[in-house]
Amino acid sequence: MALERQRFMTVEQYFQLEENDPDTRYEYIDGYVYAMAGGTANHDTIKSNMQRILWHLLRSSHCRVYSSDMKVYVSETRYFHPDVTVTCDPRDRGTVQAIQSPRLVVEVLSPTTELIDRTRKLKNYRAHPTIEEYVLVDSQSFKIEIYHKENNKWLYDAYEQNEDIPLHSVGVSFSLADAYIDVEFEGGAK
Repeated sequence: MALERQRFMTVEQYFQLEENDPDTRYEYIDGYVYAMAGGTANHDTIKSNMQRILWHLLRSSHCRVYSSDMKVYVSETRYFHPDVTVTCDPRDRGTVQAIQSPRLVVEVLSPTTELIDRTRKLKNYRAHPTIEEYVLVDSQSFKIEIYHKENNKWLYDAYEQNEDIPLHSVGVSFSLADAYIDVEFEGGAK
């Protein structure tokens, strides 16, 4: 979640800011920089689970899985730090500073980020030419929602039962329960 709005800056100044302050992630939107807030233990556990699941499923493929440390080029004036990103483009490796051609983006929802993730980020990700799937993982309940592109149309699916969740963009599936390993909801219930 973006915490503070800073002065207007160029993309080059934004990249320099992130290089000079590696302990803080910033998102860049139309010339303004927003520091990203930290999350809860559940948020971080779910993010780590999703990254681990995708890494395991895609490790023998040509796709790569990145954490929120990597920024994603959304447009010439927008850069985000999704919780997990998958790219299958070999140009998105090595010393690049931003993923140019993401295929799959995962955001873990929290009360402070949910509205932005469901509106502004959804709109931006759907407009990106290479993104084929946007996964929203709830950090307060057992639920995963997926927007995926099929024949130039965006389709929506929601999963709340322990079932296999297909990721069409990368041709794999995983169990909903695996995304929630070691997550403790209030009251101890899942």
